[in-house]
Amino acid sequence: MPDPRPHLGEPLALDLLNTRWIEHGPQDLLTEVAGLRTWLATAGLTDRATADEPTLHAVLAARTAIYDVVVHASPTGLNDVLAHGRIRRALTETGPADLADVPEQAWLPAWLAADNLLELLRAAPDRIRQCAHPECVLFFYDTSKNGTRRWHSMATCGNRTKAARHYARKE
Repeated sequence: MPDPRPHLGEPLALDLLNTRWIEHGPQDLLTEVAGLRTWLATAGLTDRATADEPTLHAVLAARTAIYDVVVHASPTGLNDVLAHGRIRRALTETGPADLADVPEQAWLPAWLAADNLLELLRAAPDRIRQCAHPECVLFFYDTSKNGTRRWHSMATCGNRTKAARHYARKE
């Protein structure tokens, strides 16, 4: 199944948040294992994770925890997800490496998404944003030079906002 979501390509944590969107009503990619399979493929995790019920449960827990951090600044759920794994430092043939060590395979995608959120928070927490369009629930990581991006996509939400503003002025 091709990924039906309107916005792809965000860092893993925000990409997981964007498995819920609004298009002719609320949509949720993760209501069943088939949607999880699609998300794992889009995220490049099919070789590291299995699309099954335990993984779906773990990924949904991570999505809720990430949302709670981004929207409500509540770390409790994220810390619970992170407790399922750790970073193991190792010297590999290619040099020093930080390796994800997640004993329960079902928690690997969830843990990777939670760990990715920590990286984003460490780098630039103010660049994690929700689209400014009032009817959009998507998130993005602002990589613009001046850090003033407002919409997940200028082509959709940005244009709709500007068009609405234009028509409101004409009336």
